[in-house]
Amino acid sequence: MTPESFLSNLEKNEELKSLVLEETPWVLDAKDESERKKRVGLLFDLNRMAKEQKKAENLLVKLQAPNGGFPWYKGMPDDRYITQHIVSGFGKLDHLGIREIKENSRVANMISKAVYYLDDRIREDFNYIKKYYPKYKTEQHISYIQVHYLYARSFFLDYAVSERNKEAFDYFFAQAKTYWTSFTTYGRGMIALALNRYNEKAIPADIVKSLKETSLHSEEMGMYWREFAGGYYWWEAPIESQALMVEVFSEVANDATAVEELKIWLLKQKQVQDWKSTKATVDAVYALLIRGFNLLASDELVEVKIGNEVIDPYKIENCKVEAGTGYFKTAWTGDQVKPEMGNIQVTKKDSGIAWGAVYWQYFEDLDKITPHETPISIKKQLFVEKQSATGPRMEPIGDNATLKVGDKVKVRIEIRVDREMQYVHMKDMRASCMEPVNVLSTTKYQGGLWYFENTRDAATNFFFNNLYKGTYVFEYSMFVTHAGEFSNGITTIQCMYAPEFTSHSEGIRVKVVE
Repeated sequence: MTPESFLSNLEKNEELKSLVLEETPWVLDAKDESERKKRVGLLFDLNRMAKEQKKAENLLVKLQAPNGGFPWYKGMPDDRYITQHIVSGFGKLDHLGIREIKENSRVANMISKAVYYLDDRIREDFNYIKKYYPKYKTEQHISYIQVHYLYARSFFLDYAVSERNKEAFDYFFAQAKTYWTSFTTYGRGMIALALNRYNEKAIPADIVKSLKETSLHSEEMGMYWREFAGGYYWWEAPIESQALMVEVFSEVANDATAVEELKIWLLKQKQVQDWKSTKATVDAVYALLIRGFNLLASDELVEVKIGNEVIDPYKIENCKVEAGTGYFKTAWTGDQVKPEMGNIQVTKKDSGIAWGAVYWQYFEDLDKITPHETPISIKKQLFVEKQSATGPRMEPIGDNATLKVGDKVKVRIEIRVDREMQYVHMKDMRASCMEPVNVLSTTKYQGGLWYFENTRDAATNFFFNNLYKGTYVFEYSMFVTHAGEFSNGITTIQCMYAPEFTSHSEGIRVKVVE
């Protein structure tokens, strides 16, 4: 693999970005991702991996409490959710055919202790409900922690539920069948998988039908759900939720077409996001492995035809193809660019998905630039504050508008984005006759967004760590300081992680009189 293969997406394609990495707050994020990419190479060192696996096994055995539970960190009390997470993780490894899970007596003993620990906790839940809720048989008392338990428990059907815990297990199993509609897509998916593994087929079929009816489909994004916007709780995590849906439609529905569409959404999220959560990454990798096409089996490149020329990266000097992904880039400059190159054909001859981008960079007068949109779009408006009998009012400023020195101008920027993105930079140029009210660089919250605002001589930069799907409107103020005729410039916005997602506003001119 080439050295470029280990670069963070934040470090790649600097020439296409509106700001060099060193001028952003994300230098350390880029270095962190580069280090993680380099560590991927360690996965191919089988001897080292065997040692790491043994080390992880020893650590888990030491962390396990005498009652079978696992703490979050060493020295903390046993934690039920963490134990369920570990049990379900080993269940997924077993589902993938990792023989070590069942054949290693030490690991098998550790898992069985954890499973029976969870059975005891579910009995405690049931005893509490019976004691304080006389009508417990006709009321809903199942929550996400019990749903997660049923899901984790369903991986290990060969570990029988003991007689003392059987009544509690049956109660929550029946609750899941009755009240599955009260849960999110993630919760419903867990219930469908758990019931299906216990040979309960009717309710899982109803859940799959419901999931299909509430899903969204698009050629670019595949199959997904509108509610996957994130939240504060583990059952609201979008990547983990989508990964679970792959599991549901593979195991319960046996729908290969839906599985491939679900994978598209997962991969498209990775295009514009740096997943820092190991849980999200592990669940996504599991979803991509359990069924469907082997996305890395074929090394055939996508055929790109620009004008009348088919691009063969192996024949282009200094053009390197990244191993595994097939990523490459090439460029034409000056008189090499011909009109017919505006006709581009892309052909993928094998299964799976691929993406790329073509950039056309050229010089133009700022006030002649027209708006440009991608899945992220931006609209900028200027308003001048006027005093009236009823108080200050805002009047829009059009092209060739006339302002006066001392006028207060308000900038209103509207951002629309159709998917979650990370590391988004917005640069708002301003006429040299205007000075912003705020000149200090600071972190702000406005219009549903946290961002870092950095004021420079000719523009104000905004940095968004996360830009969620939706529409955002925010404003800031400036004062007119000089007379003359000026170009107000444009506002550009770009995902630094995937620079092909960029947009800019139109340019306008303003006239200022004394």
